[in-house]
Amino acid sequence: MPSMYAPCRNVKPGRRQVTCWELSFFFRAAYLIGFKPWDSGVPPPELTALVDGTDRLPPAKSLDLGCGTGTNTIYLAQHGWEATGVDFVPRAIKAAQRKAAAAGVSPRLIVGDVTRLTELGIGTGFSLLLDLGCFHSIPDSGRDAYVKGATEVAAPGATMRLFCFVRREKPSRVGPRGVARDEVAQRFGSGWEMVQEDEGHPMAGMDAAWYRLRRR
Repeated sequence: MPSMYAPCRNVKPGRRQVTCWELSFFFRAAYLIGFKPWDSGVPPPELTALVDGTDRLPPAKSLDLGCGTGTNTIYLAQHGWEATGVDFVPRAIKAAQRKAAAAGVSPRLIVGDVTRLTELGIGTGFSLLLDLGCFHSIPDSGRDAYVKGATEVAAPGATMRLFCFVRREKPSRVGPRGVARDEVAQRFGSGWEMVQEDEGHPMAGMDAAWYRLRRR
């Protein structure tokens, strides 16, 4: 499995950021003790609208970045999508595999680093990319690599749905670092068009935002 620590090799000076090692340790420990408040077990309406609602897209290849226990990957597979989910926590992927088997579907569920997507052998041509709270946890030094990989595996015209916490002026010492309000447009700008930006439901005292992007 590709290393999940590589993005932290060139952390820029300034306010101390969580390292990839710390991020990995936190999520592995959280899944070990069953602390996963981000795992609602229910696909959000922003996704269901694209799959079985007013903005329905034709089923094709989908990629769930930071898929956790697979709720959304499984939902997509149940609706005819060729679904792939990636997460760097083995325990989360094992839980997703059990849930998928119980649901009678067979999405691809891969342990891997979302900042090194092209090394995972997942292929290209994904028409729908989904990220519910993964990008906002990645250290700043790994975010361009994440965007580069997502851009390379996405099909022309692909849709991406991205949920992020909004970065505070004084970031908390715990929890996701969040994303600056103009950061998504800046980092994704060369390969993606910003289609929609909506306020998300605040959680854990942090504002949130939903983004919809289209691959150029």
